[in-house]
Amino acid sequence: MFDIGFWELCLIAVVALVVIGPERLPGVARTAGKWIGSARRFVSSVQADINAEVSKADELKRLLDEQAQIQSMHEILEEGPGDSDERKPVPRAKPDYVLKAIPSEKAEAVEQPGEKPVDDEAEETVKENNAGAKKHHD
Repeated sequence: MFDIGFWELCLIAVVALVVIGPERLPGVARTAGKWIGSARRFVSSVQADINAEVSKADELKRLLDEQAQIQSMHEILEEGPGDSDERKPVPRAKPDYVLKAIPSEKAEAVEQPGEKPVDDEAEETVKENNAGAKKHHD
C-alpha cells in the first residue's frame, strides 16, 4: 500500500526519537501499534463483509438465471405439440418394490396389464402374487 523503504523508516524513527524523546517513545510506539492493528482488523472485516455480499449477489444471479431457464421450459411445455397424434406414450418401468420382492428370473413373469405369462411356472407365480395383492388390498 505505502511504498516505504528501510531508510525512510530509519529517518522516521530518528525524527520520532528527537521529537518525542526517549522516555515516551516506547509508549507511543505501543499505542501506534495498537491503532495500526485495529485498523488492519477493521479493513479485513470490511473486506470479509464485501466478499460475503458479492457471493450473495452471485448466488442470487445464479438463482435468477435458473428461474429464467425454468420459465422458458414452462413456456415450451405450455405450447406443446400442435397435434395430439404426434405424442407417443412413455414406456413404464416396473416399480422397484416389485423387482425387489420377486427373484430376478420371476420378475419378468409378473403379469402386466395386457401381457400374458411366458410359461406355467411363471403363470402360477403371477397368480400367487395377484392373489396376495388382492388379499393385501382388501
